[in-house]
Amino acid sequence: MSVLRSRPVLRWLVPATAAVAVIGGGAAIGTFAAEAEPSLPPRTAAQLLVDLQTSRLEGLSGTVVQRADLGLPPLVGLVPGNELTTLLTGTHTLRVWYSGPDQQRVALMDTLGEQDIIRNGRDLWTWQSRSNTATHRTLGGDAGAWKPAPEPAASLPATPQQAADLALDAIDPSTEVSVGRSATVAGRDAYELVLQPRDQDSLVHQLRIAIDAKQHVPLRFEVLAKGSDRPAFEVAFTQVDYRRPDADQFRFNPPPGVTVNEEKAERPTGKPGHVEPTGDPQVRAVGEGWTTVLVGRLDGADVGRKPATKPAAPPAGAGPDLDMSKLLGGLPAVSGDWGSGRLLTSKLFSVLLTDDGRVLAGAVTPERLYQAARG
Repeated sequence: MSVLRSRPVLRWLVPATAAVAVIGGGAAIGTFAAEAEPSLPPRTAAQLLVDLQTSRLEGLSGTVVQRADLGLPPLVGLVPGNELTTLLTGTHTLRVWYSGPDQQRVALMDTLGEQDIIRNGRDLWTWQSRSNTATHRTLGGDAGAWKPAPEPAASLPATPQQAADLALDAIDPSTEVSVGRSATVAGRDAYELVLQPRDQDSLVHQLRIAIDAKQHVPLRFEVLAKGSDRPAFEVAFTQVDYRRPDADQFRFNPPPGVTVNEEKAERPTGKPGHVEPTGDPQVRAVGEGWTTVLVGRLDGADVGRKPATKPAAPPAGAGPDLDMSKLLGGLPAVSGDWGSGRLLTSKLFSVLLTDDGRVLAGAVTPERLYQAARG
């Protein structure tokens, strides 16, 4: 049974699921500085899980830093704008505010402007200063459960809370749960909960969640890849204040000249972190737990063959300079009794694009992808 049930404190940031996609980019800063290990009373892993389940958070504001070093191949320059590459390799700083289930805000200040997501009651605003454009959605009667529709670049958690949600939802017999070393995060003493996959085909070595010793709120989340003692992904508070923020923080005042787009909010399809069936028989999951492989198809099969005609124009938003043949050609060619294709590898995930149009992806070794491709 998921430890997240009846745990409202781990739902405090409603728009966080899409925060990185909406406000992607950011100014590079240094990695998180190590602090002295505090002396705390012993607590078991079960006790820390109960702390997370029973904690209640009324207010919070702070600064969050996210850093990703996934060891991707040098694809910079092949994707117009490089936004996805930046998300997967860069460092990003956000300000967050929380004042109950109806008021949350995430703001990114980078060198080129400000980008915000603001939830205030049934109003949800997103704003980008660079283009001076805003999007407004009016949430329905079940707004407390509402969350933005997932977007492709939103796979990286924006806060320690969201990262903890995703990690703790994965606890099952395939996961070893233990207590790590205590730590000081954002000036707060914290316990460390460690999740470790038992399956050797997983590329994940450990997930580490630093939990505030008094408030029981996740302050830092780290993912370590196998063979590395440095996090491949981490998100942490560098400053946190548990006082309830002023109500003015959640009011969006459109600046002069802003272009406002009104959108209809999508209704929720399930609990946060849960992937609903798509209805597409060509999309399926192979395996379970940490070594699940997602199998789908590209738009148009036989990607390994040269097109007989000139390719169609790229979709809107893809950019005029996107060259898929060059992008795929930069990946190593692989083959086996499953077929042939191209392989993208990183510290934490692998993606196999077969010449017959299939896409297989997971936080697994390439060998597990090849095994799934035979099916």
